[in-house]
Amino acid sequence: MNSQENMPIALVTGVGRAEGIGFELCRQLAARGMTVLLTARTHARAQPLADMLIAEGLDVRPFALDVTADEPIQHTVAAVAAEFGRLDILVNNAAATGPFGEKPSDADLQTVAHVMAVNLYGVWRTCQAFLPLLRKSRSARIVNVSSGVGSHDDPLFGLTRGNKMGSSYGVSKAAVNAFTATLAEELKGSGILVNAVCPGFTATFPGAEAMGARPVSEGAAGIVWAATLPDDGPTGGFFRDGQKLPW
Repeated sequence: MNSQENMPIALVTGVGRAEGIGFELCRQLAARGMTVLLTARTHARAQPLADMLIAEGLDVRPFALDVTADEPIQHTVAAVAAEFGRLDILVNNAAATGPFGEKPSDADLQTVAHVMAVNLYGVWRTCQAFLPLLRKSRSARIVNVSSGVGSHDDPLFGLTRGNKMGSSYGVSKAAVNAFTATLAEELKGSGILVNAVCPGFTATFPGAEAMGARPVSEGAAGIVWAATLPDDGPTGGFFRDGQKLPW
């Protein structure tokens, strides 16, 4: 029997680099026997990344997906519908950041708007677009990749802890947590679980491990946990490594 028929179809947004969390998510999900739709802003970027995982014997398919524009998303939705007829797992991984050390008092609002367009509206737009296909799954999962930077109470990275990730990034991730909670409430009883996950400080750039970052594989594992929850698993929560976080 074709794996499309008896194994989940998972889509991961924002897979731009082999060093990133999105790429590792595709690897870990596909290693579980899933068909994984690896998406990047352009097919030209997605194809070589997918080829790397295909060379590992994994079932990974490249797709173009720009989360900031309606028409490209609808094109991808139509392509997924035509080939698979459903979607079981949606991981909203695409993200943008502002300048390191950005403060709310002097932040460039055009930059803020771009960060919000990707991190909040991109998640919102993608969820809306793929929801009809997720409803065709027997037990769908939506995972919104968030950050402790968007939490009031995260002791290391929270909104009031003076982190240097930038105010626009923190505010956008706080909004992602709020969106996650409201969407989960709407979808209660539908079989679709919706959660936000912070991967923690991960080594996605050179020198990060020397700064205390953990391997990307460890950060991705908590997202995979949320993507593969049992039907009686939590929904509407914010987690890191399977543990609930305050926000």
